[in-house]
Amino acid sequence: MELLRGLFWFFIFVIFYSYLGYGILLFCIIKIRRVLGLTKKFAANEDYEPEVTLFVAAYNEKDYLGEKVVNSKSLNYPSEKVTQLWVTDGSDDGTPNLLKAYKDVEVLHHDERAGKIAAMNRGMKYVKTPIVIFSDGNTNLGKDSIKEIIRLFRDPEVGCVSGEKRIYSKDVDSAAGAGEGMYWKYESQLKKWDAELYSVVGAAGELFAIRTELWQEVEKDTLLDDFMISLRVAMSGYTIQYNPEAYAIENASANVKEELKRKVRISAGGIQSVIRLLPLLNIFKYRTLSFQYISHRVLRWTLTPLFLLLIIPINFILAYNEGFFEFGLYSLLAWGQILFYAAALLGWFLENRQIRLKILFVPYYFFIMNLSVFLGFERYMKGNQSVNWERAQRGSNTTKVVA
Repeated sequence: MELLRGLFWFFIFVIFYSYLGYGILLFCIIKIRRVLGLTKKFAANEDYEPEVTLFVAAYNEKDYLGEKVVNSKSLNYPSEKVTQLWVTDGSDDGTPNLLKAYKDVEVLHHDERAGKIAAMNRGMKYVKTPIVIFSDGNTNLGKDSIKEIIRLFRDPEVGCVSGEKRIYSKDVDSAAGAGEGMYWKYESQLKKWDAELYSVVGAAGELFAIRTELWQEVEKDTLLDDFMISLRVAMSGYTIQYNPEAYAIENASANVKEELKRKVRISAGGIQSVIRLLPLLNIFKYRTLSFQYISHRVLRWTLTPLFLLLIIPINFILAYNEGFFEFGLYSLLAWGQILFYAAALLGWFLENRQIRLKILFVPYYFFIMNLSVFLGFERYMKGNQSVNWERAQRGSNTTKVVA
């Protein structure tokens, strides 16, 4: 029984640390560093305003491209210094021809559909500007996004800048919209603290930029291109910084089924990334970056979901031994788990019903996030995760309030 108790509390510690404890620790470290005056001073070159390439790897985006092109042309940055480059490999819905109708938009098209990373590898050979900004075809950018990204590149130690992913929010939301919006709010805060400590651990694919000279071709079967590209920049000795004033905004997934599809792909890519980035686990070499990487990413993609599963039977064994209705520590924790998963079940029942109490969807979304890791691991081990675009269907947008 002592062994079970030890395992139980170790599992609880890892679960708590990976989702909340790391954030609390980051907050404390940042506060101490600020008091001691250890916060890094930003060495700014106010005259730095380089040419940039806005790079969009797109597949069948005819429903979004018009709005995207107009949005890109309206950004607050000298238009003569912005090159729009679209790589439309495999698109067969007329996307390439529609794009060619726009002036000042470069289009690279290849009939074969080999996946997003293959398109990126091919398209990067045509990038001539010192900074390349990657964005998705179905997202709009905040007006000052390029300006805010470039502002951080004034520091020569910065090799990559990640923007913020925002989700359109409504007064009432489905489970997907409420859960995804809350999750990204929390992630955004963690990224701010990560950046202040040293470096963000991976960029958001909806909007991120790198110094073109730091580009490294990524394996063609890569699932998380944004994560691999940005982390390899960081492993080269540069930092990944984060600026929430540079943002891409999109609708939440249409429903939890679509969100699960997206999360499973991300989870499969997470397992793949952990394996391919094994050297980054060497904390003696990468130090703070390794600490952040393990705490913020690796645990969530590996041990934490497994421990969440294992504490269920262990907790019930300990509660039974204690007396399930005696309401001691372990029985209270067991009842807490029952209530939590009952709330997740309620979230499933209310999934597509419009509701104002968004907090009800948090347990359900949390459950879906961790379920996706198991499904993603299974898919990765079977080797049947396609590298081709698998865009989740997005819900409709009826308001411009953002989360």
